[in-house]
Amino acid sequence: MIKKLLIAFGITSMSLAATACNTVQGFGEDVESVGEAGEEAIN
Repeated sequence: MIKKLLIAFGITSMSLAATACNTVQGFGEDVESVGEAGEEAIN
């Protein structure tokens, strides 16, 4: 039961993340912007 619940939660999380980014390119841009923001915070 718990295993099925965790799997369902994982699938839901991945689908929400995919919907937010829309494309693999969009996901790459999101990751890049997070990296740039981290660099600016360090400098």
